[in-house]
Amino acid sequence: METWQRAGFGLYVHWPFCAAKCPYCDFNSHVVGRVDQARWAEAFRAEIARAGAETPGRILSSIYFGGGTPSLMEVDTVAAVLDTARDTWTFANDIEITLEANPGSVEAARFHGYRAAGVNRVSLGVQALRAPDLRRLGRLHSVEDARRALGLAREVFDRVSFDLIYARQGQSLEDWRAELSEALEMAGDHLSLYQLTVEPGTAFWTRAQAGGFRGLPGEDLAAEMYELTQELCNAAGLPAYEVSNHARPGSESRHNLIYWHAGDWAGIGPGAHGRLGSGAQRVATETALAPTAWLAAAEAGDGISRRTSLSPQDQAGEYIMMGLRSFDGIEIDRARAMWDAALPDDKLADLVGDGLLVLEGATVRTTPRGRLVLNGVIRELMA
Repeated sequence: METWQRAGFGLYVHWPFCAAKCPYCDFNSHVVGRVDQARWAEAFRAEIARAGAETPGRILSSIYFGGGTPSLMEVDTVAAVLDTARDTWTFANDIEITLEANPGSVEAARFHGYRAAGVNRVSLGVQALRAPDLRRLGRLHSVEDARRALGLAREVFDRVSFDLIYARQGQSLEDWRAELSEALEMAGDHLSLYQLTVEPGTAFWTRAQAGGFRGLPGEDLAAEMYELTQELCNAAGLPAYEVSNHARPGSESRHNLIYWHAGDWAGIGPGAHGRLGSGAQRVATETALAPTAWLAAAEAGDGISRRTSLSPQDQAGEYIMMGLRSFDGIEIDRARAMWDAALPDDKLADLVGDGLLVLEGATVRTTPRGRLVLNGVIRELMA
């Protein structure tokens, strides 16, 4: 069985443009005055056709428009991508087509057009339900904008998710309890709940290096917030299925599951990564970060800037690193089929004995305690 047959095949489309750059964001996003959307649509179409020639006969289970701010795409641009993908691969009967959106009213007005083009799931970047925190996070929308966009999205789309960031400056455990309780009352079938991290290259990082970014919860409080998140989401019927993602059973993001289960996906657009396998071979693809550079390369016939054949050890390492984020865990035999030295029995035994991993038949997964120190568990297994 090929990797894509076992764990799914998806298409990731990166739209790199935003109305403003958020100070916490380390994604490949750019603020520009004007975008020639017809030109970008043609470049996306060409790249899908190229990717299709490299992956004939596949069934596409997921399409994900990420960014940047994909809800700044014109409806015709989204439709061009979906029409070309439909002509290139066979769509699964239950294909999931997700578009990330910001809750601004102008973008929300496009929802009906996106739905008509084929989008059936929207992920809204709400990020906070408190006006001062939205301002600190650099968001352009208000709490009321978020509530209004969420209401419209639930009228238009089959499935709706939204994101929140916690462990923000000055936030207490009771602050987060109240805010998350509000979010759960608003939630549909999926929530993404991320702890704020200060990443190099962001405005927050620059501010922190200069000593001007204070008030973040310490490690102990952040851990308590994580544990509270699990408690409240479980009680609301949205258990975690990955470290930062919660869903009603059966409503997990199929596209994200492709990543965590080490499936295949074609990545197009500036800064997009992909993974494509055939037999025991697996290739990692990368594209140019600069929008103008990627656009020129795509128009010249190949938007991929680098193709790297992954070694057996690298393949197993990616599967372990991503798979342990998922609460499904990883299949020991599958990891060892990729690389026969993966998951040494002595290290597994030590981590199980420490209460960080649990073995269930041929599957290993993290315990709640192990998820609190997930990076350390992965480092130990990869050493």
